[in-house]
Amino acid sequence: MPDSIDADLAIAVLIPCYNEEHTIGDVVARFRATLPHASIYVYDNNSSDLTALRARASGAIVIREPRQGKGNVVRRMFADIDADIYLMADGDGTYAPEDAPQLINVLLTEQSDMAVGTRRGVTDDAGRAGHAFGNRLFNGLYKRLFGRDFTDIFSGYRAFTRRFVKSFPAVSGGFEIETEMSVHASQLKLPVSEIGLDYGRRPEGSSSKLSTYRDGARILWMFAMLMKETRPMRFFGAIAAAFAVAGLTLMTPILIEYAATGLVPRMPTWVLSLGLLMFSAMMAVSGLILHSVSRGRAEQKRIFYLTMPARHPRKAAVAMAQPDGKRGAASRAA
Repeated sequence: MPDSIDADLAIAVLIPCYNEEHTIGDVVARFRATLPHASIYVYDNNSSDLTALRARASGAIVIREPRQGKGNVVRRMFADIDADIYLMADGDGTYAPEDAPQLINVLLTEQSDMAVGTRRGVTDDAGRAGHAFGNRLFNGLYKRLFGRDFTDIFSGYRAFTRRFVKSFPAVSGGFEIETEMSVHASQLKLPVSEIGLDYGRRPEGSSSKLSTYRDGARILWMFAMLMKETRPMRFFGAIAAAFAVAGLTLMTPILIEYAATGLVPRMPTWVLSLGLLMFSAMMAVSGLILHSVSRGRAEQKRIFYLTMPARHPRKAAVAMAQPDGKRGAASRAA
């Protein structure tokens, strides 16, 4: 580990895995060589191959998570593990363990709560043309809906502070978990950093678990749900505007005809247009009410985030109680 990373920091490397027997052994060994003081955890998500055995043989702590899906694994990891710095990576070998100190240093030097290793060249070749197109589409959509904090919301190579991990709600169950992390940081305006890192190819015999259409639809649905929860005024306002335009479009020719003849010959269309306008008003009012609710929830999440100590509370208390020259030894003993 580089000297710039405090050896007293408890670092946990978290690797969610599903059928990665061809790569996980090498990934764990390289993380052990790069971060010798870190604890390496591999969460096996119902693998049908030798993933757990290979990870354990390489020196990782292996824990099984029976609920299928990366989001379920991340929720379990964040709840189980207590550390000062958390480093999350995939077990497929596409992220270089040798880049871990650089990612952690960015987190520490910029005093961020989350540092994201953006994938250089992922939009040029993400394994499939559909994946590359999806990356461009969803990253652009994220910037329009939630802000410009991130350029690669799907990167699985991230470093977190304890404060972020213990205050992150983790609702999603699948590959959309990275999107939820990004929205959580954007909503609370948490300090985040990005650093460009090389993104490798899967080795021979290893296959991607992503489904272009299925996971793309799930991510799009997650975008809509997160928009409803965090930006309800924009979400319901868009629905209200759509129904208002439809209602006015149907109503206008009837009003013109009524002004000319004094008659309303298409009564069903008139009733439908009024119904659409009433529904539009209901959506607008719902957006206003839920906007206040969303602000209250964001304030509560922010307060809870601030109650979390940045480092393990027992270690921090021991370090503060010691003279400067003895803090390092006291932290290691704790």
